[in-house]
Amino acid sequence: MRPGDRIFKNLTTGAGVFVVALIGLIGIFLIVQAIPALKANELNFLTARIWQTGDPNHLRFGILDLLLVTIYTSLLALLIAMPISLGIALFLTQYAPRRLARPFAYVVDLLAAVPSIIFGLWGILVFAPKLAPIAEWLNKNLGFIPIFGTGNVYPNFQGTIFTAGVVLAVMLLPIITSLSREVFERTPTAQIEGALALGATRWEVIRTTVLPFGKSGYIGASMLGLGRALGETIALTVILYIPAGKTFGWSLNDGGATFASQIAANYAEFNNPKSAGAYIASGLVLFVLTFAVNLAGRSIIGERKAD
Repeated sequence: MRPGDRIFKNLTTGAGVFVVALIGLIGIFLIVQAIPALKANELNFLTARIWQTGDPNHLRFGILDLLLVTIYTSLLALLIAMPISLGIALFLTQYAPRRLARPFAYVVDLLAAVPSIIFGLWGILVFAPKLAPIAEWLNKNLGFIPIFGTGNVYPNFQGTIFTAGVVLAVMLLPIITSLSREVFERTPTAQIEGALALGATRWEVIRTTVLPFGKSGYIGASMLGLGRALGETIALTVILYIPAGKTFGWSLNDGGATFASQIAANYAEFNNPKSAGAYIASGLVLFVLTFAVNLAGRSIIGERKAD
């Protein structure tokens, strides 16, 4: 092996080992810092719905509500963002003329550069009042369905999971759209031209050629977007209203807190190691949850490639 190849191999191997070691060290740090708080906790950490960490001598905290709100908000955002992103990506790659597709793609990509705090302020001050009548109408006419039921912050229809999920979906659009567009653009030209030569319509070309080729990339982009949603902090801290003494009730009109927004909203308690350890423990759960989502995404992509 040539010296240059050997050096490059060692550098790339070292970079890979460094990343894995860094992730492992982060996990170890979270575990070590969380253990004292978990030992002092007077409630079940996984099933309790109370979060009282102000007194380090009487810690009472559980993550069930945080976990449910985090997953609920992220899945709502993903369900909204995935079909819209797919439509935008297909439009830009299959229908739009090049002189329009390129600047439009730049505009979509620029959404990713907007700071989270801007999305949060826009969401709660501008978008939430516009969205509240829709949430109220759904509650009035479809309230018998649990997800549209009266929430724990009633009659407030603004600082809810519904508002947060829609705003979060807007934040996911540039991520999923950009990656999906890159995959769809790499569909072999010969396959597209062959389908057109056989008389296929543009939609038939998309359905039989473009989507099968880019399906794994689209799923991977969606999983990356889900990971982004799970860890979103500032925007959700601004938007979500945390009701005092009330728990999550499976309604989109509920308020609450995610793992990240709960940590951000209570940073003042970090001056005590035990109180801080409670939040570090919740961060550890988010750390594991993100890993699980990425692992599931990689498994899905692997199965699609095998097919």
